[in-house]
Amino acid sequence: MSKHYNLSDIKSLEKTFRANLINSVSGYKPANLIGTIGENGVTNLAIFSSVIHLGADPALLGFIQRPVGADSHTYKNIKANGVFTINHVHQDFVEKAHYTSARFDVNQSEFDACHLNAAFLEDFAAPFVQESNIKIGLRFIQEIPIELNGTILMIGQIEHLFIEEKSIEDDGNIRLDMVGDVAVAGLETYYKVEKFAQFPYAKANKMPDFK
Repeated sequence: MSKHYNLSDIKSLEKTFRANLINSVSGYKPANLIGTIGENGVTNLAIFSSVIHLGADPALLGFIQRPVGADSHTYKNIKANGVFTINHVHQDFVEKAHYTSARFDVNQSEFDACHLNAAFLEDFAAPFVQESNIKIGLRFIQEIPIELNGTILMIGQIEHLFIEEKSIEDDGNIRLDMVGDVAVAGLETYYKVEKFAQFPYAKANKMPDFK
């Protein structure tokens, strides 16, 4: 039996229930750690489930930044230094990654608090997560305010990719299940990734017979 919520129902839901419902209704999302460093020299790490592909040429990724406040260390560090990293979360350190979402003091590094290791690679001025098998270094190029709710689409261009070689297929696809990637739904629930199908590039004149 299907449960129906109309707009009035959604607005009247208890706050926590509504947040969990709306955060999970979009389905599985990638779990990533965004690494930055502050002007005070302290490394920062925060888990995000809003990283999205924006284009391959130029190679662009974006993520949604919540309304900026006193605790928005990721945003402030990116604006100050112009670079950041995106690091895939894997099953073997997902709990540590989750707790980077706690509100730490600006002088406390989440790397240290959550026992993850910062790696500075190729003279890139933002920390990667050593434990991650897929690390991405990006240069910040644009922010787009979303006036409806005060969030911001932060856009970066990929300058560095570090990928576990065994997971790269001949056609360039990455086997995310081979490196232990996890997906997230809602605010605190994580799922394993498993490949179960792959199809050719879809063309209207080469359709399967679905009858």
